[in-house]
Amino acid sequence: MSLIPARNGANAPPTRSANLSQDTHLKTSTKGKVPTGFAQEIAISEQSFRNLHRDVQSQQSVGKKRKRETKGDSSVIYGTGAYKGPWAKYEEQLIDSDEGEEVEVSADESGEEVVYEEDAIVPVPAKGTLAGTGYAATSADKETSAFEGSEQYDYQGRTYMHVPQDLDVDLTSDFESLSLKCFSPKKLIHTFKSRGKEAHERALTSLRFFPGSGHLLLSAAADGKVKLWDVYHQRELLRSYSGHTKSVVDVDYTPDGTKFLTASYDRQMKVWDTETGACLGRYSTGATPHVVRWHPDQRSGGEFVAGMHDNKIVQFDTRLASEPDKDGKQKSKPVQEYDHHLGPVNTITFCDENRRFLTTSDDKSLRAWEYGIPVPIKLISDPGMFAMVKSAAHPTKASVLMQSADNTIKVYNTGEKIRANRKKEFRGHNNAGYAIDIGVSPDGGIVVSGDSAGFLCAWDFKTCKMWHKIKASEVAVVATAWHPRESSKVVTGDLNGVIKYWD
Repeated sequence: MSLIPARNGANAPPTRSANLSQDTHLKTSTKGKVPTGFAQEIAISEQSFRNLHRDVQSQQSVGKKRKRETKGDSSVIYGTGAYKGPWAKYEEQLIDSDEGEEVEVSADESGEEVVYEEDAIVPVPAKGTLAGTGYAATSADKETSAFEGSEQYDYQGRTYMHVPQDLDVDLTSDFESLSLKCFSPKKLIHTFKSRGKEAHERALTSLRFFPGSGHLLLSAAADGKVKLWDVYHQRELLRSYSGHTKSVVDVDYTPDGTKFLTASYDRQMKVWDTETGACLGRYSTGATPHVVRWHPDQRSGGEFVAGMHDNKIVQFDTRLASEPDKDGKQKSKPVQEYDHHLGPVNTITFCDENRRFLTTSDDKSLRAWEYGIPVPIKLISDPGMFAMVKSAAHPTKASVLMQSADNTIKVYNTGEKIRANRKKEFRGHNNAGYAIDIGVSPDGGIVVSGDSAGFLCAWDFKTCKMWHKIKASEVAVVATAWHPRESSKVVTGDLNGVIKYWD
């Protein structure tokens, strides 16, 4: 920075200063002596100095190639030496002094290394664990079951699988000889509890009566537990099944009731022994299952189909031996895949003497399939349709009831032609946003469903008129099931994990 001496009036420098100014090798400086007179220093801001310094640097670096950081190792994802590839930045010079000189980073007098803030390496975050969650107690590969009842065997050595015959209700004879006349439930007769607490800690997802007799009740909930309840006698908790790390979304009995199948958000489908609680098989495709159904013609449960989140319907055979995968684990592969839906599959319903089955999906369509043939034989899709989230087969007619997301229950005929029954539609309840189960009475005359406002709704199947609307809970009732041998017994489950029995 140079100083220009003022040359005005009486303060003009003497004659010898002119001789000094003619010497090109001598320059004025604030550190040296100035001639007699007044010298004014030129003021310059820090920003202007930085701009001038960059201009000088750019002129000096003309023709020089800027250095880039190394591309790194492609096998390293985080930390030092991580792969950057073509996105590697240019190296920048650190300016630490007012004169614009580069300063070498070195240790100071105390021995501590000076590290610039912008050069500090962020530590690699540690991998998350299950600590602090409710999923640490069990794993997907470990199943447990415990008997919770008062007596495991009766005086003859029989377990709870034995159908009781000391009741006023006939639980063993054929349905044709019963000639039931069903009525809509009106009052609460029991609330299932376990050791003084509610049946489940979280929302119910499915309720299933024991096939044929209905003397046992199977419940699944979002707490990952499946529980077995006594419907008659003491109405206590008999057995609990643990083995899923996330919410259980669906359960299904085999036709003889000796086994049942569970599907969970942990992407596992498991086969359980109803009596002993042993896990008989694990099945998974890597996708989340939404619905599982055994084939009704195989009494002890040979094959089952599952609707998946990846738009597929897969068919497994539990009688086939599992094969080791690339990791050495035993894994069962599906024997058939039905891949035509455009959204996650919500329901599977067998019909036409179990030779066909209907499926619905979030793609707002209904498809009919021949069992074992992965090509749909019927597609029902209409711009006015909504996603159908639950289904139930009518016990006496060739019809299937579908819970539609537009607060209605649709009816589809499954006879010679599979088509929508435009004359039958059940309204008056709210189900949007929930997957609420449908129940049908054994004689097929009454249809029941839950409600998002906590009601239990009952309609006449013939006239489609609503008979009763009972306040069953303060929260949404999402699970309902009609007892297969009783004329007016219905069980409900809500979002609080409460199971209630109505008559």
